[in-house]
Amino acid sequence: MKRSISLLALLLVQFSVFSQEEKPLPEPFQTKSVSNYSNVIGWKDGETPKGPEGFKVTKYADGFENPRWMYVLPNGDVLVAESNSNYSLLKRIGAAIIGAGGSNNLKPSADRITLLRDTNNDGLPDFREILLTKKEGLNQPFGMLVIGDCLYVANTDALLSFPYKTGQTKIKTKGQKVVDLPAGKVNQHWTRNIIANEDNSKIYIAVGSGDNIGEKGMEHEVMKANILVVNSDGSNLSVFASGLRNPVGMDWEPTTQTLWTTVNERDGLGDNLVPDYLTSVQEDGYYGWPYSY
Repeated sequence: MKRSISLLALLLVQFSVFSQEEKPLPEPFQTKSVSNYSNVIGWKDGETPKGPEGFKVTKYADGFENPRWMYVLPNGDVLVAESNSNYSLLKRIGAAIIGAGGSNNLKPSADRITLLRDTNNDGLPDFREILLTKKEGLNQPFGMLVIGDCLYVANTDALLSFPYKTGQTKIKTKGQKVVDLPAGKVNQHWTRNIIANEDNSKIYIAVGSGDNIGEKGMEHEVMKANILVVNSDGSNLSVFASGLRNPVGMDWEPTTQTLWTTVNERDGLGDNLVPDYLTSVQEDGYYGWPYSY
């Protein structure tokens, strides 16, 4: 659509405006850190969020358990990864006490990928199928990527590949492990986003830190708080850029083909400190975590 604009382009414009202001950050601990949790109430009949002028917001699909990431297949099908933190019983009780369970955060990870298809081109899916489940090897799945006849899925602890043909609606083959990813018991930032380079020879994997600022020991942070890169066959896993506390979304700037990412920064230093940020990512670049921001 002519009036559509990519999220990345919008954020780049927003980042450019903010960067020109150069507002100094407050000193640590000047204010008390604040946590706000959502109380999900859903949409009433006939009620939708209000979009910017010229845009209309409608509900595309619902009924998911913690939909965390989407990926559009080459034929237009939409994949939705449903996954969640695997809290212990004690953490679930604590989260319920402080009101952090309003968005289904207390439910175990669904560990599935749902496929949506709009068969009549009316802008709404009229076909829905579960493409993959825990039975096929999903373990907190997040990032998804198609290269040739392979669907790659980034679990929290491994990159998997599945045979895939355009139009396929269900995969019953157990995933083949492409490469192990760092996870372990200290794995607060468990999402693993993936993106390929232009010729699909390499896959970039965003891996967040195990905890907030390494307070449980840097031995738990090996290969974490990084963007990793690996050949599409699983060989030569290495660190592309480091010191990124929790990089989640990645995309290529279309003119220069520079990699960009959004980063969730550290908690506990004060209200609105440290701010999350959007940055270009340079190979072998170091972005500060956990020593500076």
